[in-house]
Amino acid sequence: MATLLHLDSSLFPTSASASRAVTEAFRRTWEEQHPQGTVNYRDLSADPVPHLELLAASAAFSEPATHTPEQAAAFAERLKLVEELEQADAVLIGAPMYNLTIPSTLKAWLDQVVLMGRTAGPESTVKGLPVTVVASRGGSYAPGTPREGLEYVQNYLQAVLGDLLGAEVHFIVPELTMAAVNPAMADLVPLAEASREQALVSAAEKAKLLAARLAA
Repeated sequence: MATLLHLDSSLFPTSASASRAVTEAFRRTWEEQHPQGTVNYRDLSADPVPHLELLAASAAFSEPATHTPEQAAAFAERLKLVEELEQADAVLIGAPMYNLTIPSTLKAWLDQVVLMGRTAGPESTVKGLPVTVVASRGGSYAPGTPREGLEYVQNYLQAVLGDLLGAEVHFIVPELTMAAVNPAMADLVPLAEASREQALVSAAEKAKLLAARLAA
């Protein structure tokens, strides 16, 4: 039985969040296709993990026998997140674009689980782990658009998840999500609706394929 680690980081509820709506579609299909599987869910907005601090960071570069009680406690909390990632057979991440990059709550989670010599590096314990990222954004930062050079979500997450951790990263990108509420983007509403529908379809398709692959 496969385990899906599902992370959401949007500030908004599903009814008002493009990323949550798409991760929900993915998860719903996953559960339909893999009813015996397990889903571990973290809402990083409602229940954020702590930012990486000196005690937990320094403990990673010293022998456990030398840790102070404070270091040991801080590192133990970090290891819980690392082990949760390592125990997953697939990961689903909702990553809306806020101020050109990912939410700080998602960055905090990444800082905790990127552990050099364990999850990060040539012998990564999560190498090959399939990760699906729903990277929603209010405008468009696709190749050929005026804001192409400001795309710091997919580029960053590919570098961290794909290059550092060695994960197999796939992106679903619902874009132009602000078109419905921004009068200046009114002409883009049809494109926004099409992008949303395609994202929902892609989420269901990817979940179905991944569930079948892991069940084989």
